[in-house]
Amino acid sequence: MRYFSDMMSAERSPIVANGDPADGWHTLELVDADPDTGKVRRWTRSVLSNLHEDDLLDVLMVVTELVSNVYDHARLPARLKLRRSGAPCAVDIVSEDASSVPPQLRPSTPGSVRGRGLIMVDQLSKQWGVARRAVGKCVWAVVPCPATP
Repeated sequence: MRYFSDMMSAERSPIVANGDPADGWHTLELVDADPDTGKVRRWTRSVLSNLHEDDLLDVLMVVTELVSNVYDHARLPARLKLRRSGAPCAVDIVSEDASSVPPQLRPSTPGSVRGRGLIMVDQLSKQWGVARRAVGKCVWAVVPCPATP
């Protein structure tokens, strides 16, 4: 895991329900105390509908794990941000929350029921890390999408 305090700025992007803001980021506010990863996955699919299915599945796995960590370990308010870049194709994923406690990548054991989320993020991402913010943190990942033209 890498800590990059300057990787993501503490500035907040405009809130966008659907659309393509000028900076390329799509933002989903995570405001419900009850986790709804299905809603997050549907939103991600709609935002990244032009990705090849294989690439989209990798992105969906990383998004699900990062959002699940927000609901399990962090504090609201929180948001999820996505941006696709081209040549080579990659998807930038940022999960922002109000907790300053960074996630910890821990080895899992065959008998453990949980604790594999960040291992999957680490394996599916080209790189990932944590950036501290004035309030809270953001966990970011860059997922390559080689099957997408």
